[in-house]
Amino acid sequence: MSVRIEDYALIGDCETAALVDCNGSIDWLCWPAFSSEACFAKLLGTEENGYWRIAPTDGEWRTTRKYREHTLIVETVFETTDWAVRLTDFMPVRGKNSDVVRFVEGIRGETRMRMELCLRFDYGRSVPWVNRIEKGVRAIAGPNLCVLRASVPTHGEDMRTIAEFPVKAGRRVWFTLTYGPSHKEDPAEIDVDQAYKDTVGFWEEWTGKLKFDGEHREIVERSLITLKAMTYLPTGGVVAAITTSLPESLGGVRNWDYRYCWLRDTTFTLLALANGGYYEEAAAWQDWLLRALGGSPDQVQIMYGLRGERQLQEWTVDWLSGYENSKPVRIGNAAAMQTQLDIYGEMLDSFYHAQHKMGRHCEQDFRILVQLLKHLEEIWDKPDQGIWETRGGPQQFTYSKLMAWVAFDRAVMLAEELKYKAPLDRWKQLRDEIHRQICDQGFSKKRNSFVQVYGGDELDASLLLMPLVGFLPGTDERIKGTVEEIRQNLMQDGLVLRYNTSRVKDGLPPGEGVFLACSFWMVSSLKAVGRQEEARELFKKLLELPNDLGLLSEEYDPKAKGLVGNFPQAFSHIALVNAAFDLEDGEGVRERARREQSR
Repeated sequence: MSVRIEDYALIGDCETAALVDCNGSIDWLCWPAFSSEACFAKLLGTEENGYWRIAPTDGEWRTTRKYREHTLIVETVFETTDWAVRLTDFMPVRGKNSDVVRFVEGIRGETRMRMELCLRFDYGRSVPWVNRIEKGVRAIAGPNLCVLRASVPTHGEDMRTIAEFPVKAGRRVWFTLTYGPSHKEDPAEIDVDQAYKDTVGFWEEWTGKLKFDGEHREIVERSLITLKAMTYLPTGGVVAAITTSLPESLGGVRNWDYRYCWLRDTTFTLLALANGGYYEEAAAWQDWLLRALGGSPDQVQIMYGLRGERQLQEWTVDWLSGYENSKPVRIGNAAAMQTQLDIYGEMLDSFYHAQHKMGRHCEQDFRILVQLLKHLEEIWDKPDQGIWETRGGPQQFTYSKLMAWVAFDRAVMLAEELKYKAPLDRWKQLRDEIHRQICDQGFSKKRNSFVQVYGGDELDASLLLMPLVGFLPGTDERIKGTVEEIRQNLMQDGLVLRYNTSRVKDGLPPGEGVFLACSFWMVSSLKAVGRQEEARELFKKLLELPNDLGLLSEEYDPKAKGLVGNFPQAFSHIALVNAAFDLEDGEGVRERARREQSR
């Protein structure tokens, strides 16, 4: 039985990240960046695939854990009636190399502890060559080098590095694991005390910038810390999750690699960051987007690597059994080559919000958008794979058309507000044509609801975004009908499914958990249609789903009563933040209402 997904904590240095379980084992770590080779892959296999555990050796104990307030430093306490030990895990914000630092501190009494390091590169397949050095060991496997240093002696045992040591009240033992390229000199030893102080200072200074004093400030702060940790500092790219192939349904095949940047996330991410007052990160994300868009408009992809890489070929790691035997384990993502029309709307919307929230506009950047829109003019009426990246063939998805409308709508407003030269008459004509088409072909009078595909009968939770992007006001009966139909037919145990996988032919076997971002969209949509008390009740229910550290995965399994999907999931945390701002009657809802009234 694997450790539950919700039993993991996140640590990171804004360039890479790791997952630590509630029993002191780091089971997932990709170095040198989120999407590189894993050196701990127990999460998706067995102990033979790599882990780093520090735990007591004696008897039964209980654990409690928490993040140090306002930071990404996790503290796990092991204790019995006779003794208590604190394990502190963190990653200093990277200097020349990435480091993981682990402190073991005695709180009361005395016990023995054991450290086990099982380094396996190449997703658990490559056993490194290990040599002893002063204070520890160095391990090399091809281009990869890891150096373990410790304040206690270590020894080899069964292809692992081991340390056994007593800890009593007042004593502290430390370990560091540092990554570097194998063709260069060993990374220098770090000052662990200074690294801790610097890490505390970094996160406390960052969280001190948060501009939100609402009822849910604590969980909003934790979500934004998580989002910051999933930002690749050198480029500003925001990774969707730090894991691959954690299943959407336990034992199923809906297992995808999410260690990439989706263009779809642009608006939502920028809003979450800017609403929180993190303009520097929002600007870096927009700059990442502009670089990713470099090239011919007809070659725009739906996702890229953290540095803007385009080649994300999908392959399977057949030697890993997968989390809870959920196969295949996938590396790369073939959906990168799909056509998904909604990305154009999300990109234009992000530029619109960047202008309104940060005053970021540039004639040269606008020219890039003009070229994208010129391409969209040629393809907006074509079928695509839609927001959920279905693998059952292209269709005329209503949400895709909605976001094509958003693209032309925002382009018109930007050009008019900034006095930029643009083909406004053509854009307005297309905007109005798409609007009429959606209302005619994407709305089911039988269901009194907008539906997933033109002429279809199935619902889709993405349509909850209709009032939030200003397509129709929340007072419109069609919007009210859509929200109610989704509430009645796509909610399972009070949470929202993306769509009915048993009825929709999406090219995959049916079955998945409820999609957490969609559930937060329902909060904002209920607020938009005037059902404020229901919105607050749903938000309250959703806040019961994060783990004890405030972290969310992609989905929740109501039957298994646990998190499923890749973890932690940026989209879920972004949706939480934006819903919290909407519930505070924040700028987002008022701004959308103003835009609607101005038309």
